[in-house]
Amino acid sequence: MGVQRKYLGLAALATASVVALAGCGGSSGSGSGSGSGSALKGQSFTILGQWTGGEQDAFNAVIKNFDSSTGASGTYTPAAGGDEAGVLGTKVNGGAPPDIAILSLPGAIAQYASKNKIYPVSSATQQVVKSQFASKWGDLGSYNGKMYCVPVDASNKSTVWYNNTAFSNAGISTPPATWPDLIKDAKTISASGVSVPISVGGGDGWTLTDWFENVYLRTAGIAKYQALTEHKIPWTDPSVATALNALKQIWGNSQLVGSPSKAVGVPFTASVDNVFKQSPTSAIVYEASFVATTITGDKDPAKVGTDAKVFPFPSVNGSKPVVEAAGDFGCAFTKNKAATQFLAYLAGSKAATTLVSTPGSGFLSVNKNVQSSAYTDSTSAQLAQDMVKVGNKFVFDMSDQAPAAFGGTPNKGEWGDLQTFLKTGDVKATQQQLEKDAAAAYK
Repeated sequence: MGVQRKYLGLAALATASVVALAGCGGSSGSGSGSGSGSALKGQSFTILGQWTGGEQDAFNAVIKNFDSSTGASGTYTPAAGGDEAGVLGTKVNGGAPPDIAILSLPGAIAQYASKNKIYPVSSATQQVVKSQFASKWGDLGSYNGKMYCVPVDASNKSTVWYNNTAFSNAGISTPPATWPDLIKDAKTISASGVSVPISVGGGDGWTLTDWFENVYLRTAGIAKYQALTEHKIPWTDPSVATALNALKQIWGNSQLVGSPSKAVGVPFTASVDNVFKQSPTSAIVYEASFVATTITGDKDPAKVGTDAKVFPFPSVNGSKPVVEAAGDFGCAFTKNKAATQFLAYLAGSKAATTLVSTPGSGFLSVNKNVQSSAYTDSTSAQLAQDMVKVGNKFVFDMSDQAPAAFGGTPNKGEWGDLQTFLKTGDVKATQQQLEKDAAAAYK
């Protein structure tokens, strides 16, 4: 399973598992995580997440290194069927939570912390995070001024991927920098014989929220982006109409995306395959840095950095460059000493270096001490460095911060409303439905 699919299961976590949580104990624990080879001998700990495939291999390598240095024995288990929300809820409700769970929703972290279901990290662990990450990453894992969870990995969600050969065949030497350029280039690619220039993975509604968020960020600005995230302005606000109308220029043009009714049935992985498979039918796909993981699959022979290239999400109406990010956080659900020390280790650059350097993992890190040379390809290294360089000047995924009932439920709320919009192009009706669903979820 690639990074992209973890997003689906975790997005529902805030609702399903918080409701099911029953009492579990915990403490801050130690922050060293280094040990002397036997400091934690005989002590075991468990971790629940969604990573499989190359991601699981990389994370298991991190656990192995920690175990070797401390004598502990850690076991990582991916949630059955990818349903971490259901699995975690059942385990905690039954009185047997994992010692650590990997969460991607700051909203879920806040909900767990407010109910005392996860536990603050030690002062030593907090210092690791503060010294090695931009402060905003520590804030995302905090609640009411206390740090509960440590950042594990990050995704740059302001990236657009393209088939270099398709661009060359169409006579395009420079990727588009503006929204009008993107539309113009897609039409040129269409004229060159590519049937569906822009591949939209509308079957997974979260991809559409990412499209919207990047356009909204560039048309409305950071302040309104955060206000809409917190539902301080309604979805019927004119700024939302501006973004939807911009999206409609692409989503509503069959020359660019093919049949919208078909696009809404294309899963994310297929949208990537359409661009990078042996005989591609598309040339451009928007999604995050973790597209690189999907490209390396058996279906896609394209090589990242050579055949598969990337450009920043284009400027809209003269907007300045800005990064939308997402990420995962490690959170302690029990008192287990080995687990709390593992969180300290997980926050450090040694663990992050193992994650990003394992072939096929697709992980990026915003740990300042991870060297570019650790990455397996120059594209991933550059994307990670771009995120490190922006420091605190990024926004976090809007739907990940929303209540899961609105921003993280397949075929419902924002996901479902934008799928409907992809098919109909009805701006006003979409705004009204988005506001109705948001109002119900935020109250």
